[in-house]
Amino acid sequence: MISKLSIENILFLDIETVPQQESFEQLDDIDQQLYADKTKYQRKEEFTPSQFYDRAGIWAEFGKIVCISVGYFVNRENGQQFRTRSFLGDEKELLGEFSSLLNEHFSGKNHLLCAHNGKEFDFPYIARRMIILGLEIPSKLNLFGKKPWEVPHLDTLELWKFGDYKHYTSLKLLTRILDIPSPKDDIDGSQVRDVFYEEKDIRRIATYCEKDVVAVAQIVLKLRKEPILTDEQVISK
Repeated sequence: MISKLSIENILFLDIETVPQQESFEQLDDIDQQLYADKTKYQRKEEFTPSQFYDRAGIWAEFGKIVCISVGYFVNRENGQQFRTRSFLGDEKELLGEFSSLLNEHFSGKNHLLCAHNGKEFDFPYIARRMIILGLEIPSKLNLFGKKPWEVPHLDTLELWKFGDYKHYTSLKLLTRILDIPSPKDDIDGSQVRDVFYEEKDIRRIATYCEKDVVAVAQIVLKLRKEPILTDEQVISK
């Protein structure tokens, strides 16, 4: 039961991704063909690979991580706080810094990672990018040999499904129905590529990403029937 978990042992996270290159034409011929093959069923006859390239960030083989934001609870007994921080910049460097955080502070047996749709997207995406970039996968992301009940991951989408595997609920919808302040008050995921490549405003992306992390934590509090965080309780490093 989620109410029995020690919430201070949970690292909440969210990632933002973009295509590897700003445009499809910047890929070499081999990668262009591989992307066309990878996406042909999603594109069908409606889009050319070039027209579909703005969505390349959703695949770890053709995208990259530009921001990982995390959050965790501290000092609950003396007035609850939720601290957030973001890893930005060069992808290999930010993944290395994120890995160090996991290994140094969230590697214990009772530590968990939590994200919305994390099991389908965030967690495997991070692991795949680490392999591609030649980084060692932290134990909390390396699922090889683990039994299902040993996987240290929480997923608020999965918690909301209650076993209904065909049911998808967006973060925005879930915060709405649970009466949680919406994190989607500036940009949304479809705009991250333009903000990164055209506006070159990584801090705006980080702010958006951190708001999603707070929203995931708020959902967990709601599921535990606990008061949600106030703005004053959220502290960004």
